[in-house]
Amino acid sequence: MTQWAALCRRQVGQCLSGQVPKVLGLPKDTPNPHLWYSPKTMPAVASVMASDLSELDPSHKAYFQARLQAFDASLKPWLDAIAAFKAKYPRASVATTEPVADYMLEAMGMDLLTPFSFQADIMNGVDPAPEDITLETGFFTKHEVKVFCYNEQVVDPLTISIRQTAQSAKVPVVGVYKTMPTPGFDYQSWMLAEVAAIKAAVAHGISTQHL
Repeated sequence: MTQWAALCRRQVGQCLSGQVPKVLGLPKDTPNPHLWYSPKTMPAVASVMASDLSELDPSHKAYFQARLQAFDASLKPWLDAIAAFKAKYPRASVATTEPVADYMLEAMGMDLLTPFSFQADIMNGVDPAPEDITLETGFFTKHEVKVFCYNEQVVDPLTISIRQTAQSAKVPVVGVYKTMPTPGFDYQSWMLAEVAAIKAAVAHGISTQHL
C-alpha cells in the first residue's frame, strides 16, 4: 500500500505540474487555467494515471483499472446533473466575474454573456475597460441573465460592487470557488453542489453565495 501511495502521489504531482493541459490537448498557457471545472478533465487525467501506474507496477494493473472504473462511476451523478440541466434549461444566460466555472457552464449549455476579456482582466488583477464594466452591470439592470456566478474566494471593491448591482436587480448570485470550499466536500460533491446551486438560481431565483 505504501508503494502504491507513493506512485499515486508522484503521478498526481506530475499531472498537477502543467501536464493537465497536455493531457487534454490544450496549450500549456491555456487562457483559462480552471480545468478542474471541465467534465472532461478528471476522467482524462485518471485514465492517464491508471495507465502510467500500470506501467510502473504491472503486477497491480487490475487494481489500478478497477480504481479507475470506480472513480469514473463516482463522477456519474455530476455528469448526469450537467446533462439534465442542459436538456431542461438550454442556453440559460449567465454572467460571471472570472472564468472560474466557465468550462462547467459551457458543458451545461449555458449562454455566457460576459466577454472573456473582462473575466481575464478580473482574474489577472487588471482594471477592466469602463465600457466592459458598463456592459457587465447592464446584464443585471436590463435583466438579461438568469444567474450571476461570482468568485467567492477572491473579491475586491469592483467585484463587490458588481455583485451588489446583481443583488439590487434581484438576479440570483451563485458563489463559485477556485479551491474546494468548506470541510465536508470532496471533488465530486463540490462539483455537484455547484450544479445544484446554479439550477436553483435558474429554476427558482435562489441565491447560493456560500456552498
